[in-house]
Amino acid sequence: MPRIIMGIESSCDETGVGLVRLHDDNTVELLADEVASSVDQHARFGGVVPEVASRAHLEAMVPTVERAFATAGLKLSDVDAIAVTAGPGLAGALLVGVAAAKAYAAALDIPLYGVNHLAGHIAVDTLQHGPLPERCLALLVSGGHTQLLLVDDIAAEITELGSTVDDAAGEAYDKVARVLGLPYPGGPPIDKAAKNGDGAAIAFPRGMTGPRDAKFDFSFSGLKTAVARWVEGAERRGEEIPVDDVAASFQEAVADVLTMKAIRAAKEHGVDTLVISGGVAANSRLSELAAERCAEAGIHLRVPRPRLCTDNGAMIAALGAHVVAAGRPPASLDFSANPALPVQIVSI
Repeated sequence: MPRIIMGIESSCDETGVGLVRLHDDNTVELLADEVASSVDQHARFGGVVPEVASRAHLEAMVPTVERAFATAGLKLSDVDAIAVTAGPGLAGALLVGVAAAKAYAAALDIPLYGVNHLAGHIAVDTLQHGPLPERCLALLVSGGHTQLLLVDDIAAEITELGSTVDDAAGEAYDKVARVLGLPYPGGPPIDKAAKNGDGAAIAFPRGMTGPRDAKFDFSFSGLKTAVARWVEGAERRGEEIPVDDVAASFQEAVADVLTMKAIRAAKEHGVDTLVISGGVAANSRLSELAAERCAEAGIHLRVPRPRLCTDNGAMIAALGAHVVAAGRPPASLDFSANPALPVQIVSI
């Protein structure tokens, strides 16, 4: 069985390369996690530009691989298998990672696994907290995704219970930050401003929480619009915008809905473990409110450290290790990246 697995991630604006060791008891040990981000190149556009991201991946791939092996003290010849993000993500960005992974796999004559980016965000938690229980609930919250997932087997069986019908939570953070004159990406600056604000100062709406709404779906477009309208109204009245209070009230609305629906889903499906991952999982108020509500409901909460929450190669290597341990077949070298790969397909 392969023991050293390299993971390559290039679905958006981070070029990630991770190395893990799969032990005999199927636990996974992190050996290296190197990331090159192109976020600064996208900041002036207020969002990720696919062509810019693809070019950045091309430039960063080999140097990031070299840093990962230097960190781990390994050589390319030590690698037993390679896992790469096959989707979902930006088409051009995915193709860079897939092409690199195919080249390394062919040159080393080792198995290649095309894996799901979303499942990787769940699998990465095992690098910090150990194996997942036989059944758990995952709340995946990032710039491109907001989903509630029922995980029966991280290597094979993931069921989507709900997802966003419009903006992802992280996308709403970016847009609200722009309204408030805060830098891109919007998550960290809003979180920082909110620490000095009052989350109850403004009663922003909680989307998709009415009796006729889908129980486990999300919507943040209306919340984003409500913040923009509130700010516009204050500006028309010549009032100074209380940025800290607006940020705190917006953040409270997001965290309230996310945790409310996660707890509801866990109770309904008889699950006693909740994993929160994705870039927004690093948000302080989301973690705080989730901890409070999980404690009240008797649910065990697992949140990876911030470095592991954002896109990285370690999460793809970790998922690859679980797929290998489960005995799943490797991909053929002619597989294609799938920008719309559904979460139910863990590996290609």
